[in-house]
Formats: sequence, structure tokens, C-alpha cells
Amino acid sequence: MKLAGMDKLVKKGKTILLAYDAGLEHGPIDFNMNNIDPASIVQLAEKGGINGLVLHHGVAEKYFPTKEKKVPLIIKLNGKTKLRKGDPLSQQVCSVDRALRLGADAVGYTLYPGSMYEQVMFQEFCAIVEKCHRLGVPVIAWVYPRGQGVEETSTDTIAYAARIALELGADFAKINFNGDFEGFKWACKAAGKTRVLMVGGGKTDDLTFLTRLRRAIDAGATGIAVGRNVWQHETPLKMLAAVKEVVYNDKSPEEALKKLSAISAP
Repeated sequence: MKLAGMDKLVKKGKTILLAYDAGLEHGPIDFNMNNIDPASIVQLAEKGGINGLVLHHGVAEKYFPTKEKKVPLIIKLNGKTKLRKGDPLSQQVCSVDRALRLGADAVGYTLYPGSMYEQVMFQEFCAIVEKCHRLGVPVIAWVYPRGQGVEETSTDTIAYAARIALELGADFAKINFNGDFEGFKWACKAAGKTRVLMVGGGKTDDLTFLTRLRRAIDAGATGIAVGRNVWQHETPLKMLAAVKEVVYNDKSPEEALKKLSAISAP
């Protein structure tokens, strides 16, 4: 099945998404006086020349310039806060129709397999997939196994997450990379024709982050959905350029860092 929106989400066979859904999921704790302003992130994505910007609908409505769109928009359809304890339940907070009215080229949804509420999310997600695919809209699944007794970062669990995305009809699966190269190759195989995106994760040093990304791409990932390692960086646009070197241009982490250093020079 060919989805009309897929061409916008893939460049040279690869994908880079800038994720800015942390305000709902984590609260303002991840932000500083610059990146707490959504307008700055929209501008970053527009200048970055990437495949998409991930926003919740409220931010998209107030800050995303639909009529002068320069970057594809992905609307997250569900969300939760970190305030509630226990097994996670993240349900729909935006309809597909509203997302499309706001100019979405694709939609995203977070699944928490292993939670006692997984069936609620599975049912909601599958209804979204059915409607979106009927309309030619790609669906991206954030698949984060969580719950009592779940080994969230084990290789078997990560591969299971990738397979869940395929089985439930996702076009992209955003999954964790635990550093096990052969295990991640297996996870990418488990995803079948569902494209795998590496989770960017929390902010770390540049070389560690770019090395993880390089290994994930080499193992079979299509690309990355990254947030904090870019917009928390002291020079976000330059860091995004380094990410592009690894993903689009197949450069090593060291080559990407040289590019970053060269761009940083006066």
C-alpha cells in the first residue's frame, strides 16, 4: 500500500524527525529560556531541512505556520503526564480530523505494551491506523514497553516492540537502542516493512549520541526521532547538521563532529 504522505517523511531512504512533545510528557523541566518557546523549535525545524516536526495539537495550532509550511508536520494524537504513577495509560487527546485540519502530514501515537492498559491503547491505535490509511496518512508508533515485570531495555523486549508496531499496522516504529548491535539488527528484521526510528533519548555528549545513531543506522534503522539531543544543544542547528551527516550522508560520528566543528568556526 502506497501512502501519499510517505514521500515527505523519507529522504535518500532515511528519516529525521525533530520531536517536541516533551512539554506534555515531561513538563517544562527539559526546557531553558530559549527552547521553552515553541516558535524557536518551529524555526529550527524549518531551517534544518529534515523530514518532520512532531508537535501536540495545541502547540501546532498556535505556532505552526500551516499556510507557509516549510517542514512536514506530525501531530501526536495521544499523550499523558509523568504525574500519575503506576502502569501507563496514554489515550487520544486529538482526533485525526483535527490533526489534518492543522496541516498534519502524518500522525503519531505512543503505545505502552506490557501496561495493564495495553489493550485500551491497542484498540485506539488500530482505529487510528484504519482511518489514516484510508486517507493516505502515515502513522508513526512510539513503542515503549512499560509495566510491572517488563525489562524495558532488554534486547528481546526491544525486538518485541518493533514487531508490535508491524503487527498493529504502523508505518514507522520509534524504539529504543540499548547498544546491542546484533540485537538491534534483529529488532529491525522483526519490524519487517515497518521502518525503524531510533529513540533520541535524554541529552548526552555529542560523540556518544552520534556513535549510537551511527550504529543504529548500520543495524538497519531508517533514521531517528530526536528531541533533547538537538534542541537542548548549545548550537541546535549545528547539531542537527551533524545528525544529517550521519543519517543522510552516511558519515561516521567523527566526520560528523568535524562538520559540526567546521560549522562552529567563525
